[in-house]
Amino acid sequence: MKTSISQALQLLPGAATTQYPEGSPSVVVLQHGSMQLKVFTPSTNTGGQDRQLPHAQDELYMVHAGSATIRINDAPFEARPGDAFFVPAGASHRFDNFTPDFVTWVVFYGPQGGEI
Repeated sequence: MKTSISQALQLLPGAATTQYPEGSPSVVVLQHGSMQLKVFTPSTNTGGQDRQLPHAQDELYMVHAGSATIRINDAPFEARPGDAFFVPAGASHRFDNFTPDFVTWVVFYGPQGGEI
């Protein structure tokens, strides 16, 4: 399996959903077992806000481009290209103050409820 950021970005926005009627700001680009790799661009959201909700699996974010502040359980962290963040299953999190070119890879993995 192989993908690239350029291939992944061509798939955005993803299909419209109730949460994202303008089209999803993330799409799955690789999948195996419990692992999903997505690309995420919150700037495509109407109103320019990250509207994600807590997820049932653990997540890794790896920032590709742009900058933002990620809030994990209300703790703020600056996010720049090359930075990586772990978000445990069920944790509240969102990106704020992101630049229009902000792009991050997201890896979902493990069992529902997160690893112990």
